[in-house]
Amino acid sequence: MGQGRVLWVSGGLDYSSNPSNWDPTRDIAKSPLMPYIGSSFATWKCPADHVTVKNNKGLKVPRVRSNSMSQVFDFGGWLPSPPWRVYGKLNGIVDPVKTWVLVDEHPDSINDAACAVQIVKPDAKSGNIIDFPASYHNGACGFSFADGHSAIHKWRGSTIKAPVKNVSMALNVPAKDSLIDVKWWSENTTVSVKEGTYP
Repeated sequence: MGQGRVLWVSGGLDYSSNPSNWDPTRDIAKSPLMPYIGSSFATWKCPADHVTVKNNKGLKVPRVRSNSMSQVFDFGGWLPSPPWRVYGKLNGIVDPVKTWVLVDEHPDSINDAACAVQIVKPDAKSGNIIDFPASYHNGACGFSFADGHSAIHKWRGSTIKAPVKNVSMALNVPAKDSLIDVKWWSENTTVSVKEGTYP
């Protein structure tokens, strides 16, 4: 918790036998969201995510989580200048229909509770992919948005659709042929503090 904000879930993820990777009672059960979703730990993981880790007995078991929350509901540490809006309350969100909240993150990218996007404007000639989204669904992944709707978005470039290798991947890399994807992701992440609308 910081500045009045509650962390939606604790526990970092990797491919080790750390209990945070395989035991949902370690972190997920303590999430402030659990009272709203009952006892279903399955909610935290996309069925298409088949990643496993070894538990304390050396057995291969599913990892506990595949989704991450947008950094704009944290403090937006990876957002570039000029300032972009971050949100602490639902009524502060400028465009809920175009503000994603949760995403299925790439298994080799997911590490903490947040998924960072480098905001790039529509006319940008370059940009980076900081955290990678999943692409389980024939090159697409699931998003939930602040207005309550969810959608599957298909990625167009190849860089953003990195294959799963079951090792932590390099993050914050040039988007290359996936710049068009980063632009879409930017437009659906947040808005400029100065203008109040994207870009």
